[in-house]
Amino acid sequence: MKDIKKYIGSGIIEMYVLGLASDDEKKELEALSPHHPEIDREIEAVSSALQMYNKATTPAPNPGVKAFLMATIDFTERLKNGEVPAQVPLLSEQSQVSDYAQWLERADMVLDSNDDAYAKIIGYAPEAITAIAWLRNEMPYEVHEREYERFLVLEGSCDVIMQDKIVPLKAGDYYSIPIKTAHVIRITSEIPCKVILQRVAA
Repeated sequence: MKDIKKYIGSGIIEMYVLGLASDDEKKELEALSPHHPEIDREIEAVSSALQMYNKATTPAPNPGVKAFLMATIDFTERLKNGEVPAQVPLLSEQSQVSDYAQWLERADMVLDSNDDAYAKIIGYAPEAITAIAWLRNEMPYEVHEREYERFLVLEGSCDVIMQDKIVPLKAGDYYSIPIKTAHVIRITSEIPCKVILQRVAA
């Protein structure tokens, strides 16, 4: 007769929940479980504890990744449906909102999501990808190793937060984040911060 308390404390249940128990250990546990409800309670408790630990230690996905993945799919479909790629001007300190009017005035270039980040690609070339992007909430910490990230703010406002400074941006402002510079983008307006966003190869 097994000492069930000792069996529960042996670590076998943790191994079982993690999928690390041997076939013989699984068979033994599954044979004991119907006769000892405390084993089932312990399996449930260990599973819950591991799920809570996983949730607490797994970083939230960067909303910008999903936004650009969906934007890439959308852009590919638009090209398949006959959209002709256009030459998009590179962002610079001299850039004006009017430089991007042909895209901004299009009926399909609108915010169509409640996600924290949403984007519509307007140009893709080996040297740069350009999008209209809407940011509702903070964009988490990131570093670009091989590209410059440039913004021209169209609506709303945000702060670009780097280790040694905070750069506030409002409609009409341009900023280029230095390469290999860790940064966070915090939205400071009640409306989404709408920007021309460009990532330029270094």
